[in-house]
Parts: sequence; C-alpha cells; structure tokens
Amino acid sequence: MNYMKKSFILLLILFTVLFNCKTEKKSESIDTTTVEIAAEVKEPKHVIDVVSTGMNFQSVDTIPSGWNTFKYQNLSNETHFFLLDKYPEGKTVENTLTDVAPVFAEGMDLINNGKSEEGFAAFNKLPQWYFDIVFSGGVGLIAPKHTATTTVKLDPGYYIMECYVKMPNGMFHTLMGMAKPIIVTDEDSGHSPPKATINITLSAENGISYDKDITKGKQIFSVFVKDQKPHENFIWHDINLVKLANYAKEEDLEAWMDWSDPKGLITPVPEGITFLGGVNDMPAGSTGYFYADLKPGKYALISEVPDTKSKGLFKIFEVKQ
Repeated sequence: MNYMKKSFILLLILFTVLFNCKTEKKSESIDTTTVEIAAEVKEPKHVIDVVSTGMNFQSVDTIPSGWNTFKYQNLSNETHFFLLDKYPEGKTVENTLTDVAPVFAEGMDLINNGKSEEGFAAFNKLPQWYFDIVFSGGVGLIAPKHTATTTVKLDPGYYIMECYVKMPNGMFHTLMGMAKPIIVTDEDSGHSPPKATINITLSAENGISYDKDITKGKQIFSVFVKDQKPHENFIWHDINLVKLANYAKEEDLEAWMDWSDPKGLITPVPEGITFLGGVNDMPAGSTGYFYADLKPGKYALISEVPDTKSKGLFKIFEVKQ
C-alpha cells in the first residue's frame, strides 16, 4: 500500500494537464558531462533519447515492449530522475482526474498543515485501481549537465514518465510539468540485455551487495531486485550511484534521500554530492542495468528510502587509481 509513491503519479498527471512546462526558463548552457558507455562492452545500437532542458521530458511518445535502453540527458539546472509507472488496463489521465484528484487534494492539504497522520489516512479513500499501478524502472538520480544510460524490460501498456524531486519551495517537479505519457506497444524491440561487468543484488532484507570489487573505468552494472516492499515513507527501494567529494557528509546524503524529511529530495542537493544515474523502482524479480565511467575517488550506492545505512541500502566504496 505504497500510498505516497503513488500519490506522486497523481501530482504528475494532474498538473501536466493544468500547467505548461514551457513556463520555466530553459537552461542557457548545453555543455554536458556524460556518464559514458563502457568501452570493453558493446555500445547499445538502439537507444531511446530522453532530454530535460527544464521541468520537462522530451522524448518519443511510443516505444516497443521488451528490452529498451534509455539515454537521459539532463541539460537542466536541477537534479532529476525518471520513473516509469505502468497503469492498469483501461485507466488513463482522465480516470486520475475524476477518481483520484479530490482524495489527493484532501490528503496533501492535511499534511501541509501539519496533520500528517490524518493526511496519510485520507489516502485510504483512493480507488482500488490506483494500487494496481506497477513501478517499472527508469533512470536513477542524475546531476545537472550529466547524462545517464539505463536498460529495463517493459511490458506493453500505458505508462507515465515522472520526476518528483522537489523545488526549493517544496513543490514536486511533477507539479512543474515533469510528466509524460508513454505508450509501450505489443511489438517487441527484439533487443537483448547488455552484458554486465558488475552484478548487484538489491534487497530489503540483505541490503545492497555486489559480486566483485568496483574498479575504475567504464562499467555496466546489473541490478537484480531480490525482494521489494514499501518502506516507512511508502517508497520502494531502488539504486542510485553517487560521487562523493572529500568534504561531502554521508549523513547529509542519507537524510536527503528521504522525501518525507522536509529537507529531503529537494533542490539543492547536499554539498559535494553528484548523482550519476542508476535504476529506479522495479518489482521483485526484475533486473535492470546502468552504465558508468568511474574515475578514482569516493562513491556510494544508495536507495531512496529512510535509514539506508541501518538497512544496508547505503554502501560506500573507493575507486582506486
């Protein structure tokens, strides 16, 4: 019953209809630092380009089912991600506006007025179909002027691409237009998953683990979701790669990853933190892949949930020269 996660989908849809994402000023700079594809493995021949120049997603409207590789260029001045939400059959934006919007408005009004318990209880009024939405992966958090590449397997259906990082005033990016419907067709892409150089297992019970030392250079990480569940903030565990400067504080990063903290998942990110992509929420048993070019330095793998260290969902590692 991951109510808050799914309430973000409502934010995304409702305000995509009400607001025009073109109202935000676009970034003047288009110079990017790219998380490059590994040289020792084959570069994907077919990628789906997704670009954010502000509070938007620029991409195609229809893609094939099966394995798809997304290249996400974040040309904006904000840290973003995108999550792919698969809607139950027959449900669209119109259903969200008529069936969910009034419930969401009531719950969020209570939460914003300091009545969190009453606000969370209000979400019990959401229609049952709302809880049949399937979180199906996507690109993890990626810093401004960076690019991330992620591969996931998608079933046919109606999806919403969303980002719910928060503005400095606490407003979710979904409210600003970071939403896009995507149709995944019955036609299979015919693609195969990439060959991983490092294999990660992601588990609520056992945390984050991987099968070998992480070394410098270009890598492809596979991410197997051994189990899945909503955490205290109603969010499923995912995985994000982070570069840590020497002065970065691990406790600041951990707190920032929890949206339910007033200072969590909000612009700006903590000092010394650079997000480099990853794989967003997927059901248990799923596998996704993400690409990275690792320079010497300090890094972390972390999930977007509370108390990550105690759960083993915050792993620090050093890439040596």
